[in-house]
Amino acid sequence: MVKVTPNPPDADPAAPSDEPVSDTPHNTAERAPSFADIKATPHKLCSLFTVNPEADTETLLAYACESLASANVMATDLVDHLEGTSRNALLGIAQVIMLGELTVNRVLDRLESPA
Repeated sequence: MVKVTPNPPDADPAAPSDEPVSDTPHNTAERAPSFADIKATPHKLCSLFTVNPEADTETLLAYACESLASANVMATDLVDHLEGTSRNALLGIAQVIMLGELTVNRVLDRLESPA
């Protein structure tokens, strides 16, 4: 059988090395990215989920309102399966969603009514 990978060089693990011993990894693949690494990386737009730039404000607000209404229904349905602090937290989230929906509806009312 033919071996695909070459044998590693013979090295005595007990022999002293010329390389300094450090606890911090030098290879970027072995360490967490720093703020400088993140800022140096060019930002690529993801086109998987995009909003039509040609959509008018009223249409965008209508979709936002429908999305918030759906999220409110889902959260309220899920509340029935929870108890205690989890239930209370989800009820609070549902209330915030509802307040967002009411706000979007108020903006829609102002757009539709003549000034």
